[in-house]
Amino acid sequence: MALDPKKHEMPSQDPQVRAHNFSEVALGYTEETAIAEAQRCLNCKNKPCVAGCPVNVNIPDFIMKAKEGDWEGAYQIINATSTLPAVCGRVCPQETQCEAKCTMGIKFEPVGIGRLERFAADWHNEHATEKAVAPESNGHKVAIVGSGPAGLTCAGDLAKKGYKVTVFEALHTAGGVLVYGIPEFRLPKAIVAREVEGLKDLDVDIETNVIIGKTLTVDELFDEMGFEAVFIGSGAGLPMFMNIPGESLKGVFSANEYLTRSNLMKAYLDDPKTPIMKGGKVAVVGGGNVAMDAARTALRLGADHVYIVYRRSMEELPARKEEVEHAIEEGIDFRLLNNPVEILGFNNPDDPRDPKNGFVRGIRCIKMELGEPDASGRRRPIPVEGSEFELEVDAVIMALGTRPNPLIKNTTKGLEVNRKGGFVVDEDGLTSREAVYAGGDAVTGAATVISAMGAGKLAAASIDKYLSSKIR
Repeated sequence: MALDPKKHEMPSQDPQVRAHNFSEVALGYTEETAIAEAQRCLNCKNKPCVAGCPVNVNIPDFIMKAKEGDWEGAYQIINATSTLPAVCGRVCPQETQCEAKCTMGIKFEPVGIGRLERFAADWHNEHATEKAVAPESNGHKVAIVGSGPAGLTCAGDLAKKGYKVTVFEALHTAGGVLVYGIPEFRLPKAIVAREVEGLKDLDVDIETNVIIGKTLTVDELFDEMGFEAVFIGSGAGLPMFMNIPGESLKGVFSANEYLTRSNLMKAYLDDPKTPIMKGGKVAVVGGGNVAMDAARTALRLGADHVYIVYRRSMEELPARKEEVEHAIEEGIDFRLLNNPVEILGFNNPDDPRDPKNGFVRGIRCIKMELGEPDASGRRRPIPVEGSEFELEVDAVIMALGTRPNPLIKNTTKGLEVNRKGGFVVDEDGLTSREAVYAGGDAVTGAATVISAMGAGKLAAASIDKYLSSKIR
């Protein structure tokens, strides 16, 4: 049978419908389509796709099970190395990782590895009846700071080895960026909750509303609570701004705040506890996945028009191609090669009681052109003299990236950080302090879910090696 040169399309909601709801955009394969996609795999002996996966999922073996329609078998192979299969199948940038290494992709479109992972995970979640069983305890305790992808992965790997693991989460719901940062239409929160429940089945304790560095310190975790190692996976929740005039106006949000209010605090409800602007014109500054999430969320919250303002061209846009395509289909207006220089506000000195005073009325931008590549490899944007113009908007969302919060570093002696505030770690994920490990965005700054999971997996192996040597 001749191999299909193209990947099977992922069914999705109609753009005109989904732009006004928070239901998942991608609808998933049918079983028939999933098996047909699995049959495109060449089952290469050298398995290049595995090398492209930060957690080294045995991709050809799980796809072989998929070809046979053995979805539980496929899931178990994935789950042997990945703590969050249903999550990764939805939000991982497979096109630059495992699928980028796919041999099929040399001449044709690569195998839809992520789509098959999603199907296998969803099949398991729908059909599995047996819960995971916690192994016999080895009597040793490890603390995990943060319940994002790095923390959950580290917790799961250690729990499977018999460690008593406690995860400390600052917010009131476990999941980290998976629940506060990624919108429901890309990653349903019920899926994250199911993954967290799976860890609880392994006897992992999840303590929410605990801010390490304030509620408890790292020293107290060791000295008063008896933990023998600590993994810091606290993410990068400190938003970055441009430091241009007008950023303190009402109606200017960081993408972190905007998405947290919508995703975690349910600002989209008719009577929300944390209200947020739901109409008018919105400008989102930035071109990454977070910018796409913020823009598409604003649209679903009732914005009349949403702009993406980005200083480079479409070719340099860092967001996933799929997310950009979805945004365009939904009517997001891309204003490329433009850079904000000032956020404009209402100011009526004749009537200080004017309710518009202090609110955003627009954004002043300057047109850009691309020069030579910079350190990132992308062509450097250069302002075009005399090209400034104004864009009328009612709200501005800054999606320019994030940095690690300095709270843990400032309350813990002996923890070295780099110039961007990320913890300095060695090749084993060990920080500058004994028995304290770190990984994910807390080390690298904002990155992908799967890279954070890889860091959590590395740290779990290192902690196990460290504590095993102490036990002996």
